[in-house]
Amino acid sequence: MNNAFAAYPAAFVYDEPDNKEIDHLLWGDFLRFLGPEQEEWAQVRVRGKTGWMRKDEVQERRPLEVNFVDIGQGDGCFIVTPEDKFILVDAGERDNMVRFLRWRFNMKNNPEDRIVPIQYAVISHPDADHYRGFEPLLEDARFRFDTVFHNGIVERGGDNPLGPKQKINKRTYLTDVIEDRASLEGITGDPDKVRDKRYPNLLKTAVEGGRVGDIRMLCAADGFLPGYGEEEELVIRVLGPVPEEDPEGERLLRWFNDPGKTKNGHSVILKLEYGRVKIMLGGDLNTPAEEYLLEHYTGLDPRKLKESSQDEQELIDKARETFEADVAKACHHGSADFTDLYLRAVNPIATVVSSGDNEPHAHPRPDALGAFGKSGRGGRPLIFSTELARSVTETNARSQAIRDKITKLSVLIEKTEDEDIRAVLEAEIKKLQEERLERAVTVYGMINLRTDGERVLLAQKLERLGSRGKEWDIHLLEPGPDGSLQHKSSER
Repeated sequence: MNNAFAAYPAAFVYDEPDNKEIDHLLWGDFLRFLGPEQEEWAQVRVRGKTGWMRKDEVQERRPLEVNFVDIGQGDGCFIVTPEDKFILVDAGERDNMVRFLRWRFNMKNNPEDRIVPIQYAVISHPDADHYRGFEPLLEDARFRFDTVFHNGIVERGGDNPLGPKQKINKRTYLTDVIEDRASLEGITGDPDKVRDKRYPNLLKTAVEGGRVGDIRMLCAADGFLPGYGEEEELVIRVLGPVPEEDPEGERLLRWFNDPGKTKNGHSVILKLEYGRVKIMLGGDLNTPAEEYLLEHYTGLDPRKLKESSQDEQELIDKARETFEADVAKACHHGSADFTDLYLRAVNPIATVVSSGDNEPHAHPRPDALGAFGKSGRGGRPLIFSTELARSVTETNARSQAIRDKITKLSVLIEKTEDEDIRAVLEAEIKKLQEERLERAVTVYGMINLRTDGERVLLAQKLERLGSRGKEWDIHLLEPGPDGSLQHKSSER
């Protein structure tokens, strides 16, 4: 059987050649040829279904795939490279990422022997809504990691939760930057430092679990994610955190006002470059961090600019050499803690907000959404939201049917006094809740990005089937007359 992928921008699967549509595929969706052919048609197996596809709607080459997974409040991005390597950047706070991956790799039907080899896991920074989702992944023997990267800040017990600080030349720095596995084990091996802190316990599991090849800091000094340097087809630059050095050459990280801003501000920042397409993943950057990064990469201090639009434009032009991207993940879930200069430097056509509706911050903030549009490129900059994409589950017929069943079972539980019957009913409710959550996470909330380095597809699941069985709201970015990407069309 030959493996292939759905062609640009989307394709249909039919029950019989040129008959009824039974599935709507996005560019890059995996399929298998089964053998039988009829002129321009071929029989395929895809998403657990057997059907027919037009041969001209199939391609051999896998595009770069960036999945902004709906993990609720937090970040979680699953990348599949054209060479079929897997990179995971953050995993949210709960178990939504592991649910997604189990669905993606059909692990429910292959529970024992299916091993998923993840090349790199990147924990952008030690906030629970970015790292706690790694707990079930690191505890599941079916997931293996070549390397786990972190930003060098490891929380620990004691009076200094981010480690010791020191003032050097009137500026405060974190001095115990954890660069490699040996220095990390100095914390994970010390019960007084680990205590009941979740983050060092997570890293201890990674160190001792036997399913992680290496674990170390990733920062701008590395330049690139290993194996994705300038000579490669897919380039992944590491733009942050940006460490400094003390007089003895030891690595330091600048203190940004308080512990929360410091660990957020030193998020691992990745910029994917594939052909002409650039994608920015900026973690939870904030105002002081963005100001520091702008100064570091341009040599101009944004806090000391003269009140002149010319001075601002000089800084932005220089900053765009480093930060400009076609698609950007909104920093900190659409927080209001950002600088307009940084947004103008990134200058994306599309912004993806990863946020949840069960949080006390009202993310994404109204002023952030306005700024994303104002600072975006083109006449109609695109703003996607995992939270908004997921809202359809309330009206989805299957989800409503599950809710109705749960309600009926709950009534029966209240009426019964038999503990055995109660246990059976509670187990059935749990199973139904798992099914409903899985559908919400794996089907409806994700923002899908596919690119071949020339064009970009961004898509989210429709609430209900459209005409001809269309399942996706699709937006296309294609080169304009000057060669730069432009929003070409929306397909629904």
